[in-house]
Formats: sequence, structure tokens, C-alpha cells
Amino acid sequence: MALLQISEPGQATAPHQHRLAIGIDLGTTNSLVASVRSGLAETLADDAGQHLLPSVVRYMENGSTLVGQLAKEAAADDAMNTIVSVKRLMGRGIEDIRKNEFGSYEFVEQDTTVPRIHTVAGDVSAIEVSAEILKVLRERAEKTLGDELSGAVIAVPAYFDEAQRQATKDAARLAGLNVLRLLNEPTAAAVAYGLDKKADGIIAIYDLGGGTFDVSILRLNRGVFEVMATAGDSALGGDDMDMLIARWFMQQAGISDDADHAQIRRLMREARRAKEALTEAETVSVAVERKDASVWQGELTRSVMHELIDALIKKTISPCRRALRDAGIAVGDVEEVVMVGGSTRVPRVREQVEAFFKRPPLVDIDPDKVVAVGAAIQADVLAGNKPDEEMLLLDVIPLSLGLETMGGLVEKLINRNTTIPVARAQEFTTYKDGQTAMSIHVLQGEREMVQDCRSLARFSLRDIPPMVAGAARIRVTFQVDADGLLNVTAQELTSGVQSRIEVKPSYGLEDAEIEHMLRDSMEHAKDDMDSRKLREQQVEGERVIEALQSALQTDGDQYLDKAERELIEQSLSELQKINLGEDVEEIKDAIKHLEKTCSAYVERRMNSSIQNAMSGHSVEEFES
Repeated sequence: MALLQISEPGQATAPHQHRLAIGIDLGTTNSLVASVRSGLAETLADDAGQHLLPSVVRYMENGSTLVGQLAKEAAADDAMNTIVSVKRLMGRGIEDIRKNEFGSYEFVEQDTTVPRIHTVAGDVSAIEVSAEILKVLRERAEKTLGDELSGAVIAVPAYFDEAQRQATKDAARLAGLNVLRLLNEPTAAAVAYGLDKKADGIIAIYDLGGGTFDVSILRLNRGVFEVMATAGDSALGGDDMDMLIARWFMQQAGISDDADHAQIRRLMREARRAKEALTEAETVSVAVERKDASVWQGELTRSVMHELIDALIKKTISPCRRALRDAGIAVGDVEEVVMVGGSTRVPRVREQVEAFFKRPPLVDIDPDKVVAVGAAIQADVLAGNKPDEEMLLLDVIPLSLGLETMGGLVEKLINRNTTIPVARAQEFTTYKDGQTAMSIHVLQGEREMVQDCRSLARFSLRDIPPMVAGAARIRVTFQVDADGLLNVTAQELTSGVQSRIEVKPSYGLEDAEIEHMLRDSMEHAKDDMDSRKLREQQVEGERVIEALQSALQTDGDQYLDKAERELIEQSLSELQKINLGEDVEEIKDAIKHLEKTCSAYVERRMNSSIQNAMSGHSVEEFES
């Protein structure tokens, strides 16, 4: 049966109307914008015909900004006011930034959750710097397409956490963009290659950009594009290759490690030029200026560069192996391997990837443009220009999400590699009699104990009606949207009181922290489970101890003679002592012994409660 869509007068969309939507690749080194025009997705060029916009922003003394090539050219001469590779700063705290960056900016020394960089034009955050880049891309698109935009899909590394994704959305909002969706870069690349048009199959996306690395295993089945598993490092990329080459230059030229920021920028620029030249040539001439204005001249061969960067490339293979394991497949199950990111132009990278996956990777599309093109195709669908489009993209979350329970344990509500968007709920209860508030601690990670996971947020649910321990019903709901952002809601079901929080951590994960968390979870799996069993049993012991102490204080003298009470208190004391130990079975036996000792006392209390409840009522009332 056909359905007729009826709109209010003036609100119907004309059949020929095409909503203008764009896809953006906000890259570490370069950024691009693309759109679907006349049925084809293509990147949009500036007035000079350049498609790539260097992700560089220079702040001027008069308050104005330069973005792109002009800013890049001034990076060495005005290093402290010219921000490069800002993507690596997104969603991170100041300590992470200082530890992981090659060189440093002048950060504002103040207690703030968002680090700010001091420039001659004022203090700016990474979010504001990214917004300047996005503004230029938005203006380029509006000028090229001839009208205002309905929305944008922005591609982000698959391993960006909540803080980094939220920072990206905040930057887009500052730039005046309506974000239709944040799309994982590997997924966008597969769409650009048209792999979504296959009937089914398993595809690996190897994405090595200027500052980030991801590998994703995608499965297409009956029109559903699903990310089976993802792995990577949000602080590993071509910049790190340039860093190693620059340090080699410093060693050869006798430049000390205390080189100033401007000299480091010049070294990095020369290293990048040499790396790009060695993509085609076997040898490249190098000239490096020292502080005394003298110049060291030499040459860098491709073989020497391979020796310098092989360890970095190896660091990308380990996540590939882990992603396959998480997806439950072997290398031979992968039908296609797609190369994404400018750093995949390095021949050594392609050699190592081909050797691992045992098949030549796809390199037909410009690796710099492929992500923006895929994002544009998805933006065209989300804008409503292809209502019959059957492609469905299902991304996953990279690490499990859960909350803290009594005893410092982690209760996972959403496991890693769960398809998003997703919502999961679980009911919890109070631990003490009369408890009127509950603290909710949201965690991220794979370990069983709180101290081994990452804290995301804390909030409180208050005004819980006072009840006996275990009577309250508190439902905690985790909702992860299509952008990978988390909302947590806690509600007491009998009263309806509710509290919620949108998780916006103040900083992102440190370098290789995700890899460490996953590796630790596997290495310590048995120890973690043993620790969890012990802590659960200890929590049960604590609950029994507290409940019995409360009961004895309330009516122990009423139902027990002196000898009975002494016997119970002796068993209670034994449990308290044993509960501090690490023998699970011994704790269980102590609890059973105490329960047996208290059986007569419990029976008398229960009978008394029943009598009080029935007092003044007839049996017939209860039967009816």
C-alpha cells in the first residue's frame, strides 16, 4: 500500500530540490571539503584550484587569522603564533599535550578543563583553532555550491573517544555548521571506493594520516555496512615519521636537542619534504641550517628512511592483528584492503601492509581525498537527497562502558565493539537502609576493577525515598548516539526522581592508552576475574555484617538471651576478620556459619513482623 505524505502549505520539498550537504575531512596535516554534484562526489577547490587546505592557523597581532597555505609558509618564522597539527590537541589535557607533542606552544597556566594556547591575538583552545579551519571549508563550499548548507558530515578517526568527538562537534558549531553526523574515517573511505555496492564481503581499512592511525574491519551484508572491529592509535601518524627524520637531521648536523621552536619547525618542514620526495626517488639531497647560520648538506636515502620509520610502521601492524582477532576472523577472510591517508603514499608502508594482509591494497583513489568523498556521499543521504538509498552504516564503540558498583567493581553495560547507536539499561538498588542518594561513577575500559579503568564522569541521584536496603529500584541507562557520544540517565522507578549527564571528559586518552588497556585486559584476565570474585564475596560479607549489626542494635536484647547474643557476636567477629583475607571459600563458609548461628534470631524477628502486620486484621481479609 502506497503512503501519501502531506505537508503544511509552503513546507513541502519540491521534487527537484537538492539539499546542499557536504563531507569534511578535518585532517591533522590537510583538510578537505567535498559534495555530491550531478550525482558524483568530488572535493571542492579554492580560487587557486587547490583542493587541500593545510590544517594550519596563524594568529596575527591585529586579531585577524590566516588559514591554510599562507599560515603554513609562516610556521617556521612565527612558530608560537602558528598552530599546526591541531587535531592532535583536540579533547586532550595539558599534561597529555606536553608529553606527546614535538616542541610546545606557550600554554596558559590556569586551572581550566580546556587547555588554551597563548598567541598575540589572545588565548585560544584547540576547538577554536579547528573552528577557523572549518569556517574556511564552509565558506569555500557555500561559494562553490552557491547557497547555504543544510548540514555536514565530519569524518573523525575511529579511535576518537568521547572527549575528542565532542570537541570536534563544538568546533563545527563555532564554525556555523550543522553536523548531520560524525562518521568514522575508515567507514567513509569504504563508501568512497564503492565497496558498499558489493553484495557482501569483509573489508579492511588501513588509515594512516598525519597524526592518527586507525584500522577497521568492515562487513557488508545485505545492504548493512557494519564495523566489526576497530583498533588504532589517536597519536600516531606521518608527523611521527617526520619527527624521526628531523631528529636524524639533528644528529647528522650536530644540532643539540634544545633547538628552539622555530628551528624545529624548519627541521620538520625539511623532513616532510624529504619523505615526500623519497616516495618516487631513491635518494634526496638535504640542507639544514644551524643556529650559527651555517648549513649542513647531506643526503637521505630511502633505505635509511626505512630504518628510521620501520618501528613506527610495526606499531600499526599490531592493531591490525588485534582488530582481526576482535572480529573473529583470519587474514585470509579479508577480501579487500583500502589504503587511506597521505602517509600511506610511503612505499614502505604499502609493502608492510601487503605483507601482513597477503594481498595488494587498493590505492586507486587519492588517499588524501578518499575520506572527504565518502563523507560527502553519506551527507547526501542524510540530507534526504536519496530517500531510496539502502546503504546503512553501523559504527562501533572502541572500549566498554560501565559504572562502579560496591567494592570498587566495574559493571559493564555496553561492551566494546557494540554497534552504535545503542541504548542499554540495568537496574541497581541501595546498599544501606534509609539511603536517599546514590553516586553514579561512569567508567571506560576492559578491566574488572575501578582503579584499572578510565573515569569518564560522576554525578548523583538524590531524593531517593528512604527504604530498607535492596528495596529501591534504580534504573541506569547508557545511550550512545551515532556520533559515539554518551548520555547516562539514572531514575528511581517508584518515585520517578531522575538525574542525567552528558559525558564530556576534560581530556582524551593518552598515546597508546587504548592499546595498553586492551592488552592489560587480556594479560590480566584471570587475575581480574579472581579479584572480582574475591571483592564480590567481600562485599557480600560486608552487607551481612552491616545488616546484622543494625538488627542487633535495634532489637537484639528483645529476642536474644545473653548466651545466644555472645555466640552470634563471636561468629560475627570471626566473619569480620576472615572478610579481610583473600580466601573466597573461607569467606563463604564464614557467612554460612554466621547465618546458621543466627537462624533462630532471624526466625523470631520474622514471626514478630508477621504478627505486627496481621494485628487488627482477620485471616479472611488476607485471603480475599
